[in-house]
Amino acid sequence: MANSQPIAAVDERTGRHEAHGAAVRAMFDRIAPTYDLLNRVLSAGLDVRWRNKAVAELADAPAGELLDLCAGTLDLSAAIERAYPARDVVAVDFAADMLERGRSKVSRTSIVVGDAMALPFEGGRFAGAICGFGLRNLGEPGRGIAEARRVLRPGGRLVILEFFRPSERARITRAMHAGFARVLPTVGKVVSHDAEAYRYLAQSMASFVTVAECESLLRAHGFRDVRSEALTFGVASIVTGVTGVA
Repeated sequence: MANSQPIAAVDERTGRHEAHGAAVRAMFDRIAPTYDLLNRVLSAGLDVRWRNKAVAELADAPAGELLDLCAGTLDLSAAIERAYPARDVVAVDFAADMLERGRSKVSRTSIVVGDAMALPFEGGRFAGAICGFGLRNLGEPGRGIAEARRVLRPGGRLVILEFFRPSERARITRAMHAGFARVLPTVGKVVSHDAEAYRYLAQSMASFVTVAECESLLRAHGFRDVRSEALTFGVASIVTGVTGVA
C-alpha cells in the first residue's frame, strides 16, 4: 500500500522534517516483516560483511556503553553483542515495529523507541555510537550528527555505515546505484508488496550527501580524526570520527 504522507528528498526537507519523519517511520513499520530478507537478497549477503566491518571500527572506543542509532531490526546491535561481550548496548529507533521484529536477535541490548534527532539520553553517556543505513533517512542529517556528538563522551567514537551519493568521478559506483534504482522498486513490490517504499530508498541514495560532504558535516560538529573507507567499489562506505577531549 502506498504511503499517503510526503517523503522528501534530502535537499527538500527544510521545514518539512516532521512530516518526512512521520512518513519514513510509517514506511519502515510497514516493510518491517520483509526488511531483513530483502537486505540479504538485494546485497547478495554483503550487508552482513559491511555491518561486521563497521562494528569493528568501535574497537578503539573508550570503555563504556555503545549506542546503535537508527537500529532498525537490530542487526548491528546483535553484531556488537558478538564482537564486544563485555559491553552494554543501547539501541534506538523511532519505528517500533522494526525494533520488535529484531528483538529475538539480541539478549542484552536495551531497546528504546526514540528519535535520533532528539535522543532521550543525557550528554556524554556513551563511549561509542554507530548508525547503519539510517542517517540518510533523517529529516535533518546534520541534526542527527549533532545529537550523536552530544551523547558521546570526550574521546567517544562515531561510526556511520551508509549508502552515500557517488561523486561525479565514481563511474562504477554511479552505475551500480543506477542499477539499484531500477531493481529496488520491482523486488520490493514482489517481496513486500510496497514498491513505493523501495522507490524512496533508491531515491534516498541518489539525493544524499557524498562521503566528502559527510566528513565535512562531522568536522563541523566537532569531530576530529575523521576518515572514510569505501566498501565493495564504494557501493557503501564507512565514515568515522572521534569527539574532542575536553
